[in-house]
Amino acid sequence: MASLQSVEPSFLYFAYGSCMCPVDLKRTLGENMYPCVIGPATLSGYRLGFYRRSLRRNCGALDVVSDPTSTVEGVLYRLPWRLSDRLDEREEVPRGGYRHETVEVYCQQRLYTDVRTYVVVDKLAEELAPNDWYFSVVMRGAVTCGLPEPYCWQLFDHMHQLQRQHWQQPLRSA
Repeated sequence: MASLQSVEPSFLYFAYGSCMCPVDLKRTLGENMYPCVIGPATLSGYRLGFYRRSLRRNCGALDVVSDPTSTVEGVLYRLPWRLSDRLDEREEVPRGGYRHETVEVYCQQRLYTDVRTYVVVDKLAEELAPNDWYFSVVMRGAVTCGLPEPYCWQLFDHMHQLQRQHWQQPLRSA
């Protein structure tokens, strides 16, 4: 299988949200994603934010926003090119949810160029809290794929604070 993977046309993909979890990515792409993981990676010049309402999950979904002072940790994959359209569908590219952005990431002390990631097209004005399912799958991916522990705690805290703010808002009556 590994030799087949190396000769099959492929692309590099940097995941920073629910796609960091190979098990969840398999649910969409239909294949075991563990062999495609290169490792934890760092994207410089961006920060995370929940600036998209996921229609499928009815909650906030992650986005990367240009910020020269920040970095985003995530997972670098080498995916078979034949899965590109399925990944675009998951990221709602055909419906204008996310768009491709080509970035450079560091992984295992090496710079990878021409890496695909996804960026929200129409960003919300303020962050929207994730639901418990999304929170859980993002954390599972971060921990499973070995993101740095301080970053995992920072990610956990950010999502937790957004949820607390969301639940503290007064309910509006019709």
